[in-house]
Amino acid sequence: MKLVIENLQKSFDKKEVLKKIDFTFESGKIYGLLGRNGAGKTTLFNCLNEDIEIDAGTFYLEENGEKKKIEAQDIGYVLSTPNVPEFLTGREFIQFFLDINKERIVEMKTPDEYFDLVKIEEEDRDKLLKDYSHGMKNKMQMLVNIIMNPKVLLLDEPLTSFDVVVAEEMKTLLKNTKKDHIIIFSTHIMELALDLCDEIVLLNKGVLELIDKKSTKDESLKEKIIKALQEV
Repeated sequence: MKLVIENLQKSFDKKEVLKKIDFTFESGKIYGLLGRNGAGKTTLFNCLNEDIEIDAGTFYLEENGEKKKIEAQDIGYVLSTPNVPEFLTGREFIQFFLDINKERIVEMKTPDEYFDLVKIEEEDRDKLLKDYSHGMKNKMQMLVNIIMNPKVLLLDEPLTSFDVVVAEEMKTLLKNTKKDHIIIFSTHIMELALDLCDEIVLLNKGVLELIDKKSTKDESLKEKIIKALQEV
């Protein structure tokens, strides 16, 4: 499976943010999306999730040589700022989510099985979400996307709010999830991208560039990435 982007363009007023992007993401890989502040990483995600209208171009899934229009259920999007119903408990939220999506969930589990998957402690499962930490809310947001098992998972700075232990747990979960999925991981932390991701992609001056991670030593790779992002 592939996510193919062709000639994707997006401007705001007279500022070109995305300039004729052509790129192909493949399943079974975690892509680290790196770029400077304001480079357009979130804009790219919003375009792919169809939260904003693109100016030109197209994007689609390619499976077994056939082009397929991306449907809403094909994409999961974990925002950098979690958005959860704070008037519900963690258990109520997951049960409600399971109830309204029961026709679309392939392998239904119990709420406790899902909590175990992302290691939400038993004493936290019946707390109101408003009393969850930022990191726990982010974990819940990631969990509902994992439940839906989308073909493409967009992660916008998802690990920055986690402590060291939880971040390692989430990295392991993502590595175990990547089979038959396309995961695009936006981050400002280069070391995290190099550690977690199979491929490094730079969003710079409105276009995507794949950095050859395998043939470059870590220090040289870091220098190459920084130099590329410093270019005006």
